Amino acid sequence: MKSEFKARPVYLSNDDRIEAHFITCFISLIIFRLLQKKLDNKYTCSEIINSLREMNFYEVYGEGYIPTYTRTDFTDDLHEIFNFRTDYQIITNKKMKKILKDTKK
Repeated sequence: MKSEFKARPVYLSNDDRIEAHFITCFISLIIFRLLQKKLDNKYTCSEIINSLREMNFYEVYGEGYIPTYTRTDFTDDLHEIFNFRTDYQIITNKKMKKILKDTKK
């Protein structure tokens, strides 16, 4: 997983920064494991990480967001599990705000 997360050596000496780095890494791992579990361990670490990295959008000012990623089984499962869709032609600003609001619950 270290290579999938693109972890590299970090040289910190300040205790606060060491703690912050550790917490960031730990939270990332927890989120990844929860996602993996929600997906019933159906996908490998590299499949999840690479697919998430590829899920990009192009912002059309004043209109919304256009997905630039290719729809796959992974994206379909992700949409199904978390009950939102982002693979339509354009996602309005209002709809994107609702998706972000719902994910914070």
